[in-house]
Formats: sequence, C-alpha cells, structure tokens
Amino acid sequence: MSAAAPVGSSRAAFPRIALIGLGLIASSMAHALRAKGLCDEIIGYARSAETRAIALELFCDRVTDSAAEAVAGADLVVLAVPVGVMGVIAAEIAPHLKPGAVVTDVGSVKEAVIEAVQPHIPAGVHFIPGHPLAGTEYSGPRSGFATLFENRWWLLTPLEGQAPGPLARLRALLEAIGANVDEMEPKRHDLVLAVVSHTPHLIAFTMVGVADHLSRVTQEEVIKYSASGFRDFTRIAASDPTMWRDVFLTNKEAVLDILGRFTEELFMLQRQIRMGEGEQLHAYFSRTREIRRGIIEAGQDTSAPDFGRAARHKGDETGSADASLTEAGPVESDAPDRAVT
Repeated sequence: MSAAAPVGSSRAAFPRIALIGLGLIASSMAHALRAKGLCDEIIGYARSAETRAIALELFCDRVTDSAAEAVAGADLVVLAVPVGVMGVIAAEIAPHLKPGAVVTDVGSVKEAVIEAVQPHIPAGVHFIPGHPLAGTEYSGPRSGFATLFENRWWLLTPLEGQAPGPLARLRALLEAIGANVDEMEPKRHDLVLAVVSHTPHLIAFTMVGVADHLSRVTQEEVIKYSASGFRDFTRIAASDPTMWRDVFLTNKEAVLDILGRFTEELFMLQRQIRMGEGEQLHAYFSRTREIRRGIIEAGQDTSAPDFGRAARHKGDETGSADASLTEAGPVESDAPDRAVT
C-alpha cells in the first residue's frame, strides 16, 4: 500500500476520513479514495483485531480498537455497520466528533437509521444519511476493490435544514469515486429499496430455504442440478445474515407492503397457470422482460453471456469480486459485510 500524504498537505475536501466498520463497502471506499488521491489519511475501526490488521495492511493508514478514537479529528466519518447498531456507535462517537465534521452512513434503511443516529449528533456536526447501491456477495476487509462504485447509484437523504456546503462536498467526493449521486426523501427511499432490494432478497432467501428442504428429500438433486435461476438465488442468499436481519426488522412496514403486493401477483399467476391462460402469461412475461432491458440500457447491469461472470477479476490483491455482480441485479446485493467485524 502506498503511503498517504501528510495530513493537511492537500486541498482535499475531507483530509482525514474515518471508516467505522471495515467490510466490503468501507474497504472499497478506501481503495477508491486512495486510488484517486482524494484524502490525506484513512483511519479504520473494527472490533476484530484480525480485521484491523488486514485493513492496516491493505487500505488504512491507521486503525484503532475504539470507534471514539477513530473519529477524533476526522473530517468525514462513514458508519459502515449494520443498521441495528448504528445508534450505539453514534452514541459512542458523539462526544469525540470534530466541529464541522460530516457524518454519513451506508445503511440500506434510512428512516430507522436517522431515528437512531440523529439524536446523538452534536450541534455543529452535519449528519447526511446515505446508501450506496453497490455490492457483491463477498464480505470482509479483503473483498473491497476500487471500482465497486463506478456507475452505481449512491442515494443521499439529507435532513431538513441541511446546510448546502457539507452536502455539496460529500456529493462531490462520492462522484469522484465513480458514483452517480441522487437525493431522496428517507421514507421514499425505504419504499423504493423494499421493491428493488429488500423483498427480492427475502424471496431469494425463501427459495433457497425451500430447495434446502427438498434436497434432503431428493438426495441433493436440487443442489446438484441447479440451473442458472436457482444459482443466482443462492448468490443473493449468500449475503450477510446480520445485516439482512436488521434490514427486515427496521424496514418492516415497507417490506410487508411490497410482500403483500407480490403475493397478490403470485396468486394471479397461479390462477393463469392453473387455467392454462397462455396468452395472459405471455403478455405478463413480455412486460417484465422490458424491465430487464431498461436496466441494461441504463448501464446498471451487463447483457454479456452468463451475466459477465467470465470477466470476473482474478488475482486482485485486494480480493476484488466481479463488479457486474452488484446491487443492480437485484438492484442491491447490499449484503456486503457492513458489520463491525
């Protein structure tokens, strides 16, 4: 790892950046920041001594065994931990935050994170909730790679009264590491993500669970002969269980709403199959096919054979995974390890 420039030696918008949690998202941020020279110093915190050692070797200038120590003097603090512990971490770091600092997060749920974190943010510190729609099924500090965020959406959900300066600086930083940045109201964010990420993940978990049950009955034929559809379900279902437990418990209203709508659609398809209504099924599948085409045209996935798996990066010292296997399909494989491991 190349040495960082001395603190204060550049005109970086955020000279010192603290990463709280050192999984896929945080490590990828660090690699991207370092590759583009966007900060002077990267400080990391994780509970695990092993994780801290890996992070120090690969992408951090300094690591600490306390979140409070990590954020001291930081210009930008990134909370890359499961949403269920955001409030605990916020309470721990609050007294140590630098006046004028920006605090953001990468949680998949926004209303619950805001409710948990905002009360602890001291006056003079700017909390700007965020969520990168980028990830892979891989987790941990070795899984990050610098191009993870390129042409992927990073949603910000600024709070009422947010000062424009800090928001503009954060937005510019995220754009500099390759992200397409957009702003969204927190409640709307949670509903949209329930559609494009949370419910699809729940369905994938469920389908793999069904197959696991059947594999015992069929002597593992379900696993042995699984075709691409089931294989892709297993990729999604390989996501971090702690993070997804917290996502469903903190975004339950939106997820249950979309799950109810899904059930209604499923009942309709069941009836059409049972009644042999081929024309209706063909029309339905034709409409849904257009969604896939739209995703490809928007550059959020690839039409390459086998979903571009053949192009997977190999031998990357940072443990990079195939950037085409990101949250865009289903738009968020968000499970990348955001735990404080």
